[in-house]
Amino acid sequence: DGRWAEKRIGEERARTSYAWRSMLDAGAPLAFGTDWPVAPLNPLLGVYAAVTRATLDGKHPGGWFPEQRLTLEEALRAYTQGSAYAAFEEKEKGTIAPGKLADLVVLSDDLFSIPPARIKDVRVVLTVVGGKVVYQAE
Repeated sequence: DGRWAEKRIGEERARTSYAWRSMLDAGAPLAFGTDWPVAPLNPLLGVYAAVTRATLDGKHPGGWFPEQRLTLEEALRAYTQGSAYAAFEEKEKGTIAPGKLADLVVLSDDLFSIPPARIKDVRVVLTVVGGKVVYQAE
């Protein structure tokens, strides 16, 4: 949304929009998801945006209001534990633990071992839902 927000709502409002760092520092729980079908379904693009604050169109290479960046761990937590919490499903999903549903993905790269700019290029190689493989890359 950094591609259009400032033009539509002005810089002052845009500065306090998507203020993930400020919200997290104030103690707010973060729950991330996608706006699909009006935005890409790929959650790794959301992780990339949260960590780098860069836009895919290259408009903000240094980050759109970069003071609002999250760490990789914080962004992943928002997509996993945070989303489960927001759906009142934290006892069933959101973490990999005994007794939980075993919803997980295996990625082509270790997100913690690559530069943040490469997160957007990482691919899912295996998807497990409820303990069953539902997707496997060839």
